[in-house]
Amino acid sequence: MVRPKCCRKIGCLPSNQCFKPEDTLKFELEKVILSLDELESIKLMDLEGMYQIEAAKHMGVSRTTFGRIIKSAHKKIADALIEGKALKIEGGKVAIDKHCKCKKKDCCCKKKS
Repeated sequence: MVRPKCCRKIGCLPSNQCFKPEDTLKFELEKVILSLDELESIKLMDLEGMYQIEAAKHMGVSRTTFGRIIKSAHKKIADALIEGKALKIEGGKVAIDKHCKCKKKDCCCKKKS
């Protein structure tokens, strides 16, 4: 029996939920679904330069779980880029961090205040 996924903390919701190759209609493309926790792992490790252990603590998961999340995210992004598929960001069992330090002007966290 598979253990249920625990809730993972993310900084904020993305301002864009879909990316697609230029000059292609969205409905004509195959889609790759990137979950919100996978996007957060990319942000923390690849954009902010955190080590896996630090990023795992930030998301409230173990380092090994974070490793699985980031590996899955990298594979999905590579598939979308190499195969020319649309990348749709949605889903996953997540909780938005109420202490978000996001620098985006239109961050979902800033809209609440």
